[in-house]
Amino acid sequence: MPIYSPPERESAFILKDLLQIDGLDEDLVDTIISEAGRFAAEVIAPLNPVSDAEGCTRHADGSVTTPSGFVQAYAAYAESGWGTLALPEEFGGQDMPHVLATVVEEYLNSACHAFNMFPGLTHGAVSAIMSVGTDEQKQTYLPPLVSGEWLGTMALTEAHAGTDLGLLRTKAEPAGDGTYRITGEKIFCSGGEQDLTENIIHLVLARLPDAPAGSRGISLFIVPKILSEGGARNAVSCNSIEHKMGVHGSATCVMNFDGATGYLLGTENQGLAAMFIMMNAARLSCGNQGLAQAELAYQNALAYAMDRRQGRAPGGRADPAQAADPLLVHADVRRMLMDAKGFTEGFRALVAWTASQIDVVHGEGEESARHAADELVGFLTPVLKGYGTDMGFQTAVSMQQILGGHGYVAEWGMEQIVRDARVAMLYEGANGVQALDLAARKLAKDGGQVAERFFAMIEDDCDAAPEWIAQPLASSLGDAREAARWLIGNAAADPDNLGAGSYAFMQLVGVLSIGWMWARIATLAGARDDDPFMQAKLVTARHYATRALPETGLLKQRAMAGAETLMALSPEQLQRG
Repeated sequence: MPIYSPPERESAFILKDLLQIDGLDEDLVDTIISEAGRFAAEVIAPLNPVSDAEGCTRHADGSVTTPSGFVQAYAAYAESGWGTLALPEEFGGQDMPHVLATVVEEYLNSACHAFNMFPGLTHGAVSAIMSVGTDEQKQTYLPPLVSGEWLGTMALTEAHAGTDLGLLRTKAEPAGDGTYRITGEKIFCSGGEQDLTENIIHLVLARLPDAPAGSRGISLFIVPKILSEGGARNAVSCNSIEHKMGVHGSATCVMNFDGATGYLLGTENQGLAAMFIMMNAARLSCGNQGLAQAELAYQNALAYAMDRRQGRAPGGRADPAQAADPLLVHADVRRMLMDAKGFTEGFRALVAWTASQIDVVHGEGEESARHAADELVGFLTPVLKGYGTDMGFQTAVSMQQILGGHGYVAEWGMEQIVRDARVAMLYEGANGVQALDLAARKLAKDGGQVAERFFAMIEDDCDAAPEWIAQPLASSLGDAREAARWLIGNAAADPDNLGAGSYAFMQLVGVLSIGWMWARIATLAGARDDDPFMQAKLVTARHYATRALPETGLLKQRAMAGAETLMALSPEQLQRG
């Protein structure tokens, strides 16, 4: 069974020392971190191997049973108010900073990714209803969603319409009384049916009669499992549960809407824009999942490397009384551990910094500051989702490698971590889509203005950072600027150039952004280098500066390589034989 110990000191360091979040009582922060860590480790983490072994069960009547312990754990989660931290006080939330809720979310994702999938989409549903819902809809749906009495889902994907939602066929027929009859089938609906809450609020994309073709003709509807008028069961049912590679304890449902009663959310034919409020929240949560799985894998690999004895340390015996030394003495094992440490600690800081910008967006500051923060969050969202989940999976695989053959068998838990981490690269827009979003929408659309503002922030912090990290960070920044200019300048000559270079550009910005966090950490730690915790930060920052930041030179070349070799072969030439 895998171990998990929430990284509480890491979280406190980022919130209180690195980011110095305003308006947070330090004692309250410490209490929330400590209690969230205890809840995640003691209540949720024991469910992880159980959820993988049991999965969810669909019954003949369409009902779904979650793994053993989920019902009780969810009741404790809702009663403790963990899901309400950053939700609006007006509807029963605690109105705490989003950055604090992000810490709790990481702990729960590490403890049991599958469990946290059930409440995970509710925050996005709340945001969508808050943003475009009527007053009546807010009063009806937000209090029970905020409290956790009900849970929310996204019903977007159809068998023939995944990323290209403009192809969807689900219909919405006006019923003549202000409601609509929703008919169609949706797939990949996480938590579409479950036994944790009596009611489930589905946000469903569908087409009105005579709606424009494509994405311009999509509307968004609230479709409850249980109707508030009289408590009748709506015509919504789970047709099946997908058999997945991982996160078995999450019910990924095929949902049938058979003339179900729905309520228009927002404006007709503007459903995609409304849904993206929820989608972007989910994408940021995916980045957090990548971090959480990498952290879980790192902890277990480190424990194994400290205990498992294999071979001898070069140049002498670390422990002459033993027949072999711990794996930790071997440089290549250290390489994998330090790479994981560099990613998890730097990416945790980046996730928290981005969450702090969300708090600026929803704060009471000047409109210009809120708008600037919103643009930065938009720019980084595909990076956190795409690069963060890529690295979360890659880190899990590297940590599995440390366990050797034991990493491949189920009893040690590492193969589950690898399987569970894989899905975050796929859902809420596969990572190639994230890369294209970054290059086409976030970079090229405004000629690189937001990107340059972000780059300028990194440049400013280079001036204060120690030379040993400032120099490689400045070099990586130059790589990012050159790649950005090339992509913008060559998109017109061949539109495929943007797509061909987008993935490497996303990775480049990811490496750079984490390096930026390490520069800020190194600046802070350098003034307190008598503390072993800070000494470890300085060593890890040096490791990232010498091992990770140089990757941007290669990524720049890939981003600027153009589309010629990618697009030259005909379909026939790509085939074998």
